[in-house]
Amino acid sequence: MSTPDRVSCPAAEAQAPSYVRLGRQQGISLIESIMFIIIVSIGVVALLAVFSTTSRKSADPMIQKQMLAIAEALLEEVESKPFTYCDPDDANATTAGSAAGCATIPEAMGPEAGETRSGATPFDNVNDYGPALTINPFTDLTGTTTIPGYAATVAVAASALNGIAATDALQITVTVTGPGTSSLTLQGHRTRYAPNAVP
Repeated sequence: MSTPDRVSCPAAEAQAPSYVRLGRQQGISLIESIMFIIIVSIGVVALLAVFSTTSRKSADPMIQKQMLAIAEALLEEVESKPFTYCDPDDANATTAGSAAGCATIPEAMGPEAGETRSGATPFDNVNDYGPALTINPFTDLTGTTTIPGYAATVAVAASALNGIAATDALQITVTVTGPGTSSLTLQGHRTRYAPNAVP
C-alpha cells in the first residue's frame, strides 16, 4: 500500500514560528561575547582594587610599629643625657648652681665644637640635641643605618612644666617619618634635678 505524498501549504508555513522554519540558533553572538568580557573585566578590576587597598593597609601597622620603636628609642636616648648648667666636660659640672659657676664651658643650646651624635666625641647633654637635629636616614649611635627608609628629627626647647621654670625644664619632641608620607611624633620632658646630676 502506498502512502500519499505530503502536500505543502504555503499559508501554513507562513504562520509557523520562525524557529520552526529556520531551526534552533546555536552558540552565542559576538555582541553577547563582548558584553560578557566587559562585565567580567569590571568585576576583576574591582576585586584587584580591593586586594591592592587591603595589602597596602596591612603594611601600615608594621610601619607604625617601627616608627614608634624608633621614636621611643630616640626619646630615651635624649632624655638619658645629663641636663646641667655646665657642659659635662667642664671641671665644675657637678657643683655649679648656675652658668656663672662653670669653669670654662657653660652649657648652651646646641652641640659644643666637635660633638656629634655618633662621632668620636658624642653628645653629652640634652641641650646638644637642640634646637633641632635631623637624622636622615635614621642611624643608631654607631652611625649605622639600621632600618632604611626612616628619618627622624629632634627638637629641644625650654618649656615651663608644672611649676618648674623654663630655665630648668626642656620639652623634647621626636618626629619619625616612615616610608610614604606617614609620620609619628612623641614628646617628653627633661628637668634639671639634684640640681645638676652628671652620670
